[in-house]
Amino acid sequence: MSGKTTGGIRAILRLEGLVVLTAAMLAYSKYGNDWTTFAIFFLTPDLSFLGYLAGPKIGAASYNTAHSYIGAVTCLTAGILFTVPLLLTAGLIWCAHIGFDRMLGYGLKYQTGFHDTHLSNP
Repeated sequence: MSGKTTGGIRAILRLEGLVVLTAAMLAYSKYGNDWTTFAIFFLTPDLSFLGYLAGPKIGAASYNTAHSYIGAVTCLTAGILFTVPLLLTAGLIWCAHIGFDRMLGYGLKYQTGFHDTHLSNP
């Protein structure tokens, strides 16, 4: 076993990303702001790439913090529970971004290198 995610498992993980992207966009159409706001902030989590300027360890931590569902779903949940539309909007856009990345095959990063992800060779 190589540790590389391939075949049917990789396809399922990408399909899960598509499902999250679709669900987040459908929810956004019902509960979010206008689509201009969505478009402006959709790539915001990618600013975490700047962490790689400080090296692969900090870069991976920065990227993973911005591309884990932990923060996104926490933001989304807080927006729902405390009726904070800004948090709800941010959480939906954030979840959509992560789903989009997963659909394209981009995974959480290992500290060994930018291209070493949970969807590729660690």
